[in-house]
Amino acid sequence: MKDIVIVALLVVAFALVITTHVAIALGLAKRQPRWRAAVALVVPPFAPYWGWQERMRTRVALWVFGLVVYVVMLALASRGS
Repeated sequence: MKDIVIVALLVVAFALVITTHVAIALGLAKRQPRWRAAVALVVPPFAPYWGWQERMRTRVALWVFGLVVYVVMLALASRGS
């Protein structure tokens, strides 16, 4: 049962990071300079950095939260039983 919870949280956290990453990139695409959206989409650390500068604080907070949960669940999953 514990393994199922860890894997489920791992999947949900990954989905949260991807979803918020795309949301930040789309938000950057609506602002000048637009090239930042393309770069942020393929170079993940730029998305929260530029998102924070453009006052997309909630999206960035969700991105960071999802990443932290993902890393913790990945560490728990890799430890084994």
